[in-house]
Amino acid sequence: MGFPGTWMTESESVVYRVVPKCACSTIGQIMYYSDHGSFFDGDIHDAQSGMHKWSMEDSQPLITNNVKNHESYAFTCVRNPYTRILSSFFDKICGIQRNGKRYRGNLVPLLIQKYGIEVGSPEDGFEFDQVKSFRRFLLFARDTIRWRRPMDPDIHWSAMSGHISTFIVNGGRYDKIFWTEQFNDGMQDVLNAIDTPNSIDLAEIPRFNESEGHGPKRAHPVEDYFDDLSMHLVYEIYKRDFNLFKYDFENPGNKMPVAEIDLDEVHAKLGE
Repeated sequence: MGFPGTWMTESESVVYRVVPKCACSTIGQIMYYSDHGSFFDGDIHDAQSGMHKWSMEDSQPLITNNVKNHESYAFTCVRNPYTRILSSFFDKICGIQRNGKRYRGNLVPLLIQKYGIEVGSPEDGFEFDQVKSFRRFLLFARDTIRWRRPMDPDIHWSAMSGHISTFIVNGGRYDKIFWTEQFNDGMQDVLNAIDTPNSIDLAEIPRFNESEGHGPKRAHPVEDYFDDLSMHLVYEIYKRDFNLFKYDFENPGNKMPVAEIDLDEVHAKLGE
């Protein structure tokens, strides 16, 4: 199995387990800058050099050795499950991707046909009933995660605990898990704990949101998208995420965590 979704700086100053939709573009660019003194020109997910990634074969033995021996500080970042699944919907289902096409080709037509979802288009200004369509998308997301139908779950809406656990199960240990909602504080803790070839001033770092601007804007407050049934579905899918990363299930409008993350608890429960 190894360490899928794991990135490491070339200097091996730090190791990061990517969790989709949790500031991963910004984190990747910070790691790149810390080694090279400049940002990667483009989406950091497309970078094939300048950083070690598990998806690149030559990087795998280096990442394996580092992680199994815990030679570098290792971290990851999480996000409120309510805002994360909403973001996945607007980005991946409603949005036009960087290549000018819909995400995963036939996925959106499948959703329109099987779940009655509307997504709008750039031509109509993305005019559609966002709440109704999102709630139908939630049913689809639940079906993929629970029964792997009509397809396997996508990394952008599969549970964060699933991504994070592979690192632990295969012999890694996190030194830090922080919240997207308190990004600067958490990322600063990471930077304070490591030595990098180039220093980073977080106040000067732009936010690299690669999904922004190619889909509809969210028209309502977060809580408007989640009725009682939607909340039940979200809890069914993300129960472990709420519990381990200390988010407020009872109130979709509260994106902030309600307690500190207990790293020992995370390693015990996700390492089983």
